[in-house]
Amino acid sequence: MSQREGSLEDPQADSPVSFLPHLEAKIRQTHNLARLLTKYAEQLLEEYVQQQGDPFGLPGFSPPRLSLAGLSGPSPSHMGLPLSERLRQDAAALDALPGLLDAVRRRQAELNPSSPRLLRNLEDAARQARALGVAVETVLAALGSAARGPGPEPAATTALSTANNAAGIFSAKVLGLHVCGLYGEWVNRTEGDLSQLVPGDVA
Repeated sequence: MSQREGSLEDPQADSPVSFLPHLEAKIRQTHNLARLLTKYAEQLLEEYVQQQGDPFGLPGFSPPRLSLAGLSGPSPSHMGLPLSERLRQDAAALDALPGLLDAVRRRQAELNPSSPRLLRNLEDAARQARALGVAVETVLAALGSAARGPGPEPAATTALSTANNAAGIFSAKVLGLHVCGLYGEWVNRTEGDLSQLVPGDVA
């Protein structure tokens, strides 16, 4: 590889990596999926807020920022990491999100049983996050970076399920809002990281 060629470990290189055609097609396909899901994530968050009632959606409402054991939003230092590590973090977050979204859907089925569109969108989001995570791991494997194998249920999913069971209605709604927000943050971050691998579309 010449000095002017990029590499997975050097996202700041002058020119993008020259990939085999099938690999480049897979990267573009995965990037396009992530880009599409960023729009779906925004719609899901809007739909979720609309269905929660007051004070959700009111001007000036600022719910407490929660933390979940095992999953948080992308850290400020994320962009300073090697691209391979960023993609591994993206894949790990996307692996945790389907269980979280499923837990939110189950709680919303109790709190908002008359909102079938929200429940369907949460179900779709879980499936889409899983598909994107698998695609990112496939890209990592094709690039020669170790993809994380399947593991036990992420700690964040267990933590959310426990919290959902113990939480009051308002707290459960805030937890769901937090998960929908994390979904959007990680899908958006994944799209940005993948753009570093797409020739002519470097973020």
